[in-house]
Amino acid sequence: QVHLVESGGGLVQAGGSLRLSCTASIQSFSSHAVGWFRQAPGKERDFVGVINWTGHSKYDTDSVKGRFIISRDNAKNTVYLQMNTLEPEDTAVYYCALDSAPFGIGETRSDAYDYWGQGTQVTVSS
Repeated sequence: QVHLVESGGGLVQAGGSLRLSCTASIQSFSSHAVGWFRQAPGKERDFVGVINWTGHSKYDTDSVKGRFIISRDNAKNTVYLQMNTLEPEDTAVYYCALDSAPFGIGETRSDAYDYWGQGTQVTVSS
């Protein structure tokens, strides 16, 4: 069983920054894409971005607008979501997810991911 643990959430003022971490308990971590999703109260879980096994990342451009950056440190089995210039609309529970299929391109659909973290709350005050 693969476990994902997120950390780094919290309360921040608008315009501030946070860095979320997602650490996975899988030996072949470097071969797998890891995605980030978020869910605001009363809304569906939405795609934020993904980083594939090559280190290539892509984002939901409309919501992220170049403010978020995903990176990975395979030596630490960890993926990071750096969030800058945060807005109240970014308030949500953020989840990381791992695609169990190795060498994937990095999917945007939530149903492509087999393992999920417990989520971490991000609250942006105006």
